[in-house]
Amino acid sequence: MRWLIVNGDDFGASAGVNRGILEAHRRGILTSASLMVNMPGSAEAAALAREAPSLCVGVHVNLTNEGGEPIVELDDAPACRAELERQLARFHELTGRAPTHLDSHHNVHRRAALLPLFVDLASRHALPLREHSPARYFSSFYGQWGGESHFEQIGVDALARMLRTELGEGVTELACHPGYVDPGFESSYHVEREAELRTLCDPSLPGTLGELGFRLIGFAELPRALGPTPG
Repeated sequence: MRWLIVNGDDFGASAGVNRGILEAHRRGILTSASLMVNMPGSAEAAALAREAPSLCVGVHVNLTNEGGEPIVELDDAPACRAELERQLARFHELTGRAPTHLDSHHNVHRRAALLPLFVDLASRHALPLREHSPARYFSSFYGQWGGESHFEQIGVDALARMLRTELGEGVTELACHPGYVDPGFESSYHVEREAELRTLCDPSLPGTLGELGFRLIGFAELPRALGPTPG
């Protein structure tokens, strides 16, 4: 069986991003989102999530903000550990529930000094951590590199090709960044979000997923997808 989690990063970054993620969930194939708890749209995102109970919501730990400027010294392990705990607590305050998964903005959890902190947090709270869980992380559905937009990479044909040729058996997390352009939201990844949104909502995709044997799930369904543990 092929299981697919379609996860929207940057939930809470802005009103436009929030609107896009909810639309991609309600009209498209998005099943999950990662919430930034220290961004201007975080409270609105949490409120919208309460209106969409089938949307899985995890923590998108933000230590760098959109421009890459660290909000805490990334080499200061105690400070970073405290910030991770603070953001997890803030998630509970905003949503009133536990997160379904854990990841990070700009994938800072890959840094050697930070990874043990993320692994520890994920272990203590039984959270799937991106790239450290049974869900394979797939990041190629992204429309910018080399300082240029590549809309051909986030079109319907491109996504269908990826589903056919690059995603294997088991569980895959397909990362995405749908949204609407917000004049007040400064981001290097901007108009590409609307292109992603159009693709994720394309009416042909459910048929393609069914043809290829994919079943859409959220992170909350990950244990059931993996089946019973032997022993």
